[in-house]
Amino acid sequence: MSSLTTKCTTAAVALALSLCSVSCMKYEKKEKSPTSGSATMVCDNSFENIMAQEIDVFEYQYPDAHILVRYGTQAEALDSLFSLNTRTVVISRDLTPEEKRALKAKYKNERKLNVTVRSAKIAVDAVAFIVNPKNTCEKLTVSELADIMTGKSTEWNDLEPSKLGKIRVVVDKSGSSLATYLSDSLCAGRPLAPTVQAAGSVSDVFKIVEQYPNAIGVLGVSWITSDMDSADMSKEELAKSVLAEGAVQGATLTDRVKVLKVNRDNEVRAYKPYQQYIFDGSYPLFRQIYMVTTASTSNVAGGFYSFVTGPTGQKIIMKTGILPARVSVQAVELPERE
Repeated sequence: MSSLTTKCTTAAVALALSLCSVSCMKYEKKEKSPTSGSATMVCDNSFENIMAQEIDVFEYQYPDAHILVRYGTQAEALDSLFSLNTRTVVISRDLTPEEKRALKAKYKNERKLNVTVRSAKIAVDAVAFIVNPKNTCEKLTVSELADIMTGKSTEWNDLEPSKLGKIRVVVDKSGSSLATYLSDSLCAGRPLAPTVQAAGSVSDVFKIVEQYPNAIGVLGVSWITSDMDSADMSKEELAKSVLAEGAVQGATLTDRVKVLKVNRDNEVRAYKPYQQYIFDGSYPLFRQIYMVTTASTSNVAGGFYSFVTGPTGQKIIMKTGILPARVSVQAVELPERE
């Protein structure tokens, strides 16, 4: 009897060890898979609307994959990357060759790892200017916008006959990549006026413009498309809409606020930030979006990088209203209804 008990116990232990071994092997295999496991990333908050949808579809398509994202300023994203706290960031510029070498050296010195720094332009984002529908202004030149941002023009009446009074300028955050773009590119290196208000978030910019007729807000175009319902879709609905065969239709602009036309100083015609006008360069104010990673192609962070830069990820970007970097755009005639 004792012998039989011993044999049964031994068999049970052997079986348990065998199951544990199989389980552990499966777990290790999953952790090394580009479509399973967990990964962290930091994304510039002005691109939150885009990246949130990318993550939803990726996690729907690969249920064992989990992307933990933090949204912050571009400076915070770069700090996290160079502090080795995250392997992936989404920002408005590529790393310089010197930065890539420094990042590789830091991994080698501190983590004893040889990493490859990969980066890709994933989209082109138009910088849009929005006003309250009660504002009679329809278009502004690049120079007029620069004068507003630097404080040279402080009243709406400085631009056209208006009773709206002082111009209230609203951006997402001080020190954000959008604020940096306005200073460096639109204003040719001049600082933004002290009166430029940081709303605290991109969505708050939208809310302030809806509330105050004298406000002008600055946003990435993905935040002002009428296809914002895609952001309210379930993961399943959104995933099915982009995983289906065929092209997706680009978004149109919302009518909840007025999106201003913009023209270069030496051109007569002004344009709204439609995808076609971003594509052909007619709309003058745009910036690049880059994804940078030090992740291996064999883990989930590398898998997500491949997803965003691949066909499905680019179709998602197309739906948000900005211009995908790797999907051809079919030109269509836009009615002049503005």
